[in-house]
Amino acid sequence: MPVPSSIGRYRVTQRLGSGAFATVWLAEDASLESQVAIKVLAENWAHHPDVRARFEQEAQVLRRVDSEHLVRVHDYGELPDGRPYQVMTYAAGGTLEDRLAAGPMSVRAALRTATAIAAAVAVLHESGVLHRDLKPSNVLFTTVRGQERILVADLGLAKAIAHASGFTVVAGTPGYMAPEQSLPGGGLDVRADVHAIGAMTYQMLTGQTPFEAKRVAPSRLRPGIPRQIDQAVLRALDTDRKRRWPSAEAFASALDLSGRRRPLRWVTRFAGTAVALAALAAAGGAAVQDGGLPLGWARVSDATGAVSIAIPRSWAHQLRDGGWSPSAIGLPAGTPSPGLQVGADLANPAGTSPAVLAGASRWIVEPFAATLPTHAGCVRQPDRRVSVGGLSGLVRRWTGCGGTELSFDDVLLSGPDGGGVYLQIRQDQRGDRTDGVLSTLRLGHS
Repeated sequence: MPVPSSIGRYRVTQRLGSGAFATVWLAEDASLESQVAIKVLAENWAHHPDVRARFEQEAQVLRRVDSEHLVRVHDYGELPDGRPYQVMTYAAGGTLEDRLAAGPMSVRAALRTATAIAAAVAVLHESGVLHRDLKPSNVLFTTVRGQERILVADLGLAKAIAHASGFTVVAGTPGYMAPEQSLPGGGLDVRADVHAIGAMTYQMLTGQTPFEAKRVAPSRLRPGIPRQIDQAVLRALDTDRKRRWPSAEAFASALDLSGRRRPLRWVTRFAGTAVALAALAAAGGAAVQDGGLPLGWARVSDATGAVSIAIPRSWAHQLRDGGWSPSAIGLPAGTPSPGLQVGADLANPAGTSPAVLAGASRWIVEPFAATLPTHAGCVRQPDRRVSVGGLSGLVRRWTGCGGTELSFDDVLLSGPDGGGVYLQIRQDQRGDRTDGVLSTLRLGHS
């Protein structure tokens, strides 16, 4: 195919690649002095109304979601011969397919890449969109301010989650698509994309697709891979979607080997078995006390005494009190701030058992600069203002998560003298104990 001299106002410099439906060109935007990628629908498909509509829909979805985790669409137009084109982010680092051509990645790089892909896909799901064609050629690498960033691209087969039960056309790429995608009218949901992320993770770790390796545990092909990762990846690949991770975020959480707390996703990794609160108190760690609390409630605090809350005892089977990072909600990073996590089962990030995270930070002040999380598959309720023991702020509640009674409450509170606290409360039973938990909140030094 000859290289066109220009596409719209953009000067074309070279071809980046071609697929069944489109060709992608590298071009220069003289006005903004930057490089862009331009995707042009193939001539033999340009006059097929359904393919053309899908091409336009892809641009609309990317523009509407507009995330740093996804390729962005900057412009849309039509060539004189009627072929439509999209002007998109140029990712100079190539694709995951390029990198896998050299063999498996390091375990650290594979897990870092997998969690970044999951983060991008979670953004799509939160926006009500299924990708349906996740594969290595659709994962791009770029560099922003000296940091490598991973972008998910090619939403040509993306569909609205709300219409998932009505999908009638088999779509996807063998080796990555979930079994239910091969069944017309299979009623897809976010777990189809989870399967694809699992397949790519398997390939990044082992150098083979799950199909090629007959789905054996990754550690059998590459000794030294932790058992936790074997279990997480194989669960993502389960042929029965009911046994897969329920969301991309849950899968990403299960891949975390760092020991860091990622409070927005309830990731907690324990070196040993579950820790009972009473045992922690006896060992001189977090404190537990009942004074002045409702019957059946227990008070816990982090090891520094900076953050203290009370929760129902039925929730309080595990605790982690080594601090938290305010960067998790978009605040300045630095040394861990005082904080704790406590719940019935922190070791299962995909579970629905109750849990609470509470973290103090001097950066939590009004007007709040923090970015509260969104929760895929949940219904956001109106924000409300609260005042607690001299602190004030807001509560953002999400209900009906995954069609269950699971709910999340994200809370930001600040004091008149600066500094405040972030809480996330996960509940799985009828009723709402958020105000009860907040009424027990105590802050010391932070």
